[in-house]
Amino acid sequence: MSPGLLLPLLLLLLAIALPLTPATTQTVPALPVVQEDDVRCLRGVKRHFRDPNARLSSWTFANTSAGAICDFSGVSCWHPQESRVIALELSGYGLHGALPSHLKYCWATTTLDLSNNSLEGPIPPALCDWLPYLVTLDLSGNRLSGPMPSELANCVYLNSLKLSGNALSGKIPASLSRLSRLRTLDLSHNGDN
Repeated sequence: MSPGLLLPLLLLLLAIALPLTPATTQTVPALPVVQEDDVRCLRGVKRHFRDPNARLSSWTFANTSAGAICDFSGVSCWHPQESRVIALELSGYGLHGALPSHLKYCWATTTLDLSNNSLEGPIPPALCDWLPYLVTLDLSGNRLSGPMPSELANCVYLNSLKLSGNALSGKIPASLSRLSRLRTLDLSHNGDN
């Protein structure tokens, strides 16, 4: 290409690129959308579980400004000024009920610890679709029943899976062998207790 054509071509490319820059920066999703998802998650979790020890009573939603939910008992956020839940650790809270579908709104969560409560019913097959980035899943010490869903293999980032001390039945799904990052697996003390 001749030097005489290079400069006009560069100017043309620059003229085309410049008008796109402002439109690109305006299409970035705003933080309140993410914030509202996690607030919706925690509201649903609080409503869904029976909480006889009132351990979730500190979860008040009068102030849902950025970071407000990060001060809730058992909740950790990615950053203190954002309302994006990284961990929900409610071990030993005395909670009753099934695993709520509202967990799907805390989709960025990497740790879910609901151990040592009185949770009942099956493990939802969609749990790993709801929480695709789980690294730690601890549902031990509950009353969960039914088969262990083969879809737990969809939690591809799992390092720790603890389901001991429940009433889970059936065979261990072969699909769990696909969990290449898994370092801790505890399925002990299951069956009809």
